[in-house]
Amino acid sequence: MIDGWRALWSGARGPGSAAAPVLEQLRSPLDARLLVAAALVGVLGGLGAFVFRNLLADAERLFYGTIGAPLAIVSPLALVLVPALGGILVGALTRLLAPEARGQGIPEVLLAVKLHGGHIRPRVAIVKTVASALCLGSGGSAGQVGPIVQIGASLGSFVGQGLRMRSDHLRLLVACGAGAGIAATFNAPIGGVFFAVEVILADFAVHSFSMVVLSSVVAAVISRATIGDRPAFGVPPYTLGQAWELLLAAALGLLAALVAVGFMRALVGCEALFERWRAPAALKPAVGGLCVGALGLAYAELLGPGFSTIQRVLDGHVTLGASLALVFLKPVATALTLGSGGSGGVFAPSLFIGAVLGSAVGGFAQQVLHLATSPGPAYALLGMAALFAATTRAPVTAIVIIFELTNDYRIILPLMVATAVSVVAAQRLHPESVATMVLARRGIRLPSGLTQNPMDAVRVAEAMTRDFSTVPPDLPLSELATRFSRTGYHGFPVVDRQGRLAGIVTLSDLENAVLQGTPSTDATVRVADIMTTDLIAAYPDETLHQVLSRAGAAHVGRIPV
Repeated sequence: MIDGWRALWSGARGPGSAAAPVLEQLRSPLDARLLVAAALVGVLGGLGAFVFRNLLADAERLFYGTIGAPLAIVSPLALVLVPALGGILVGALTRLLAPEARGQGIPEVLLAVKLHGGHIRPRVAIVKTVASALCLGSGGSAGQVGPIVQIGASLGSFVGQGLRMRSDHLRLLVACGAGAGIAATFNAPIGGVFFAVEVILADFAVHSFSMVVLSSVVAAVISRATIGDRPAFGVPPYTLGQAWELLLAAALGLLAALVAVGFMRALVGCEALFERWRAPAALKPAVGGLCVGALGLAYAELLGPGFSTIQRVLDGHVTLGASLALVFLKPVATALTLGSGGSGGVFAPSLFIGAVLGSAVGGFAQQVLHLATSPGPAYALLGMAALFAATTRAPVTAIVIIFELTNDYRIILPLMVATAVSVVAAQRLHPESVATMVLARRGIRLPSGLTQNPMDAVRVAEAMTRDFSTVPPDLPLSELATRFSRTGYHGFPVVDRQGRLAGIVTLSDLENAVLQGTPSTDATVRVADIMTTDLIAAYPDETLHQVLSRAGAAHVGRIPV
C-alpha cells in the first residue's frame, strides 16, 4: 500500500501534472507530503487505539471469563495464576519478536526521536499491541496510554519510512503518532498536541506544532466515530471556590511530588532487582504477575489499567481508608509488573495514584480536620494532574488534559498551583522523569531539544570498549606490524608488566616511524620508542560530546577511560 501511495504521490508531483502548481504552493511553508502523511498518521493512530481497546477487552474476557471462571470455582486463591499466565505469554512474545515492546514504551519512543532519526521497527506496533493487551487483560498493573503512544509512534515511523522521508520529518511523524495516541485515548486532542511537543519533541516550533495538531485532531475524530464522543472519564461538576483552598492545592502538589518520586524509585528498584535475578527473561514477567495477583486478592482495584477505579474515585465511591492503602500499593504493583518485563504504560497508574492521593487529601481535610472544603473528588482531579506532571515533567500537558476532561475554567487556578508545585518539588528531589530515568540507567542522557548534539545523550561508559588487546612496551616493531596486520586494529593500549597504562601506539605511529627511516621489520626498535605517552583521559560519566571535543582539538583518535 505504501509503495503504491508513493508512486501515486510522485506522479501527482510530476512537472506535467495538473496538480503540480497547487502542490508547489502547498510546499511553502509546509511540505504537502508531510501534511498528508500527518493526517494519515492521525487516521492510523485513531484506528490503532480502537483496535487496542477492543483487543484489551477480548483479553479481559479470555483471562477472567474463559480461564478465570473455572479457576474461581476451584478456589478464589487460584486467580493469582491469571496474571502469571499473562506474564508468561508476554515474556515469550517480547523475547522472540521485539524486546523493545517491554516496559512502558515511552523511553523507546524518545530514543527513536532523539538518537535514531525516528526509525522504529514496524513490527513493534503489532507486538506492543498484543503484548500490552495480554499483560493488562490478565491483570497486569500498568496503563494503556503508554502502549497506545508507542503504537501510534511506530505507525508514524512506518508511514515516514514508507514514504522515504528525511530524518527530521520522520521524527516529526513519530511525534504525530504519539500525540494521536493520547488524543484518541482521552478524547483530548489539545492534550495530545501538548504531550507530543512537550514530552516527545521538546520543540514548540510552529511547523512541528501544526503537524501534530493535524494528527491529533484526525485521531480524535476517528476515536469519536468508533468509540463515541465522550471523554475518558465522566467528571462531575466539582470546583474549588474558596481562595484559601489554593494553599491546600499547594500542599497536595508537594505530597504528589513525594509520592511520584517514590513511585519512580520503586520502578527503578524493581527493574534492577529483576535484572540481577539470573532467570530466563521470559519467566520474569510471570513471577511479577504472580506477585501482582497476590496483591489483587486484597485489593482487586490494583489489577489492570484502573480506569474504572479512577471513575469510582471521581464519583466519590472510594473510602478514605481504601484511598490511603491504594496510594502505597499501586506503585508497588506497577513496579512489579513493569520491572519484571511486563508490557504497559505508567501514565494511567500515575493518574490512578494521583486520583486516590487527591481523594485522600480531600477526605482527610473534611473528615478528620473538619474543614469546609470542596468535595474529595475535586481534589482527586488536582491529584491526577499533579502526579502526572511530577512523573512526566509535562505540566502543560497535565493541566490541559484535566481541563479538557472537566471543561470548567473555575478549576484552573488550583489546578495550576498543584501542578506547578509538584513539578518544581519533583525536579529538586529527582532530576529525571519517569521516561528518562529508564534511559539514565543505561547511561543515556537525552538532549532537551532536537537542535542539541545527540552525543550529549550518550555517556562514555556506554560507548567505551572493555574487551580489547594490549601490547607491552618492549614489543619489537616487527611484531607490532604483524599484530596490526593480523587483527585489523588501528591502535593498542601499551600496558607494562604491573598492569599500568604506559601509552598508546597506533598505526599512524608505525607509519611515521617507517617514513623516518625505520623499517617495519626492524626487531631492535620497540613500541616504547614510538608510542604516545602524552595522553588525554576520559571518564565514564562524561558525555561523548565532551570527550570528542577534546579528542578533535588534540587530533587523537583513541582515548583511555
